[in-house]
Amino acid sequence: MEPGNDTQLSEFFLLELSENQPQIQPLIFGLFLSMYLVTVTGNLLIIMAITADSHLHTPMYIFLSNLSFVDICFTSTTVPQMLVTIHTQSKAITYANCITQVYFLLLFSVLDIFLLTVMAYDHYVAICHPLHYMIIMNTRRCGLMILACWIIGVINSLLHTFLALRLSFCTDLEIPHFYCELNQVVHHACSDISLNDMVIYIAAMLLVVGPLSGILYSYSKIVSSICAISSVQGKYKAFSTCASHLSVVSLFYCTLLGVYLSSAVTQNAQATALASLMYTVVTPMLNPFIYSLRNNDMKKALKIVLGRVTRNRLTDLPS
Repeated sequence: MEPGNDTQLSEFFLLELSENQPQIQPLIFGLFLSMYLVTVTGNLLIIMAITADSHLHTPMYIFLSNLSFVDICFTSTTVPQMLVTIHTQSKAITYANCITQVYFLLLFSVLDIFLLTVMAYDHYVAICHPLHYMIIMNTRRCGLMILACWIIGVINSLLHTFLALRLSFCTDLEIPHFYCELNQVVHHACSDISLNDMVIYIAAMLLVVGPLSGILYSYSKIVSSICAISSVQGKYKAFSTCASHLSVVSLFYCTLLGVYLSSAVTQNAQATALASLMYTVVTPMLNPFIYSLRNNDMKKALKIVLGRVTRNRLTDLPS
């Protein structure tokens, strides 16, 4: 039988977070189910609030609604599989499901990175070129920027997935993560992975370091412009405009770097998995709170949405 056919029959085995302490499995299951529900509910409320309030139909909030949608999809790629693993106490995931998970993880992580980058550019234009903001950040350009994010994400995911599909897998298929992480999957192959490693390295440089450089450049210009503002009130208003986004960027990149630094420094699978949880579960859950708690416009829109939901429930009650 050919090696390519062998891969179709193989299974991968994911790390079980509580494999040494089965008595706390129900607690872990409840914790991550709650976090998942909070993530989905919070991001859905952000999307509904932006859709319902016409005052929020601006580039900044259009990008934010897309980021919320991507966060829902991103966490949905990992958490349900992890919940199934905990509930069934089976670490096995089929080859097809593992490759599918790799594809969507890559897609939504790249979308997260590029949406945060275009949001930084939006803040840069708003603060550094306020008089030309409506001309530069028109509806057509915003749509093209979002489309470009999706195209780059899809191409990158397809490239890595097709390269992974050409690999043969033999034994020792245990992945020290609670999801199928690309680098771990590739390094469990028993065929030549030099091309895969090269593409992973180049993609990381272009799709992670490149956007991060763009974000840092945008904020260096923003800080310069804020320092040039004479009034304290003007400085505070300009800073508050981008404070939430800067918090999300810091959280996202710190947890992302934490995952890969922890895997490089330590061989402890549990420690690496905990770092991965911050990146894939905690960050998408915190984003709605960060964007809503410091934003008065978002608070008003959320009150409107919640008020409508409450009224609809009351009218549905039997008289």
